[in-house]
Amino acid sequence: MMISRKAYGKINLSLDVLRRREDNYHDLRMIMQEIDLSDSIYVEEIESDKIIIDSNDQNLPKDKDNIVYRVVERIKTEFEIKKGIKIFIEKNIPVSAGLAGGSTDAGTIIKILNELWDLKLEKSRMVELTKDIGADIPFFIYGGTALSEGIGDIITPISSFSNRKILLVNPGIEVSTAYVYNNLELDTYLDRPETERLIRYINIGDTKSLAKNMKNVLESVTIKKYTIIDDIKADLMKFGALGSMMSGSGPTVFGIFDNYETIKNAFDNLSKKYEMVIMAKTM
Repeated sequence: MMISRKAYGKINLSLDVLRRREDNYHDLRMIMQEIDLSDSIYVEEIESDKIIIDSNDQNLPKDKDNIVYRVVERIKTEFEIKKGIKIFIEKNIPVSAGLAGGSTDAGTIIKILNELWDLKLEKSRMVELTKDIGADIPFFIYGGTALSEGIGDIITPISSFSNRKILLVNPGIEVSTAYVYNNLELDTYLDRPETERLIRYINIGDTKSLAKNMKNVLESVTIKKYTIIDDIKADLMKFGALGSMMSGSGPTVFGIFDNYETIKNAFDNLSKKYEMVIMAKTM
């Protein structure tokens, strides 16, 4: 039996880093939002006790360097499953882009295995099994719009922020998440998001106020190293975005738009300047 699922990417509508923990992880407070840019995951059970991963992206790791592999390995060990699995990952979400392409694939695979092997796992149990493998995986177990706290393992669904027009712009560089967090200076002034206020805007559907007040403290590191991110933010605003922000640790920047004509004009103009420009929507 073949099971296939879409694995949707994400943007951050806010990202705050509260403190560095003793275990060197960081306590976070983020509003995360699924978008319709997606990978496709195809899974087939095989008799041999192996984990086989293939992809249209030949640079994608096929072994334990891929968090999808590690999630499957965890599930097989935890539930003593002797059958193997063959996975094909059709990649559309760019790697190391701040859109959590790897984490969404991993979050999708545990949901597929839950169905395939009839594990009857609740979402909270899936989070427990995967939170140490990838910080963004728990969000994708829930999806939609959510407040993510702790190391990314405390997920609180909030009101839907679906069907908003999003333009994604990526300059074609890869940003190391580890580098960004290691160089974040929490003891200096950071322009932090007012998370509760942003949640209120989401609850009442005030897209304009949300867009104008989005903040990501990781920009303080990534923009310093890659100034092109500031240029992209300015260009998105120039072409009519209600607000613009870097997603995750970057380098992808997104703008929120309120009508098709404006976002299409921005797409046409920015496509001439930047390597990757994608029109998307929130889910």
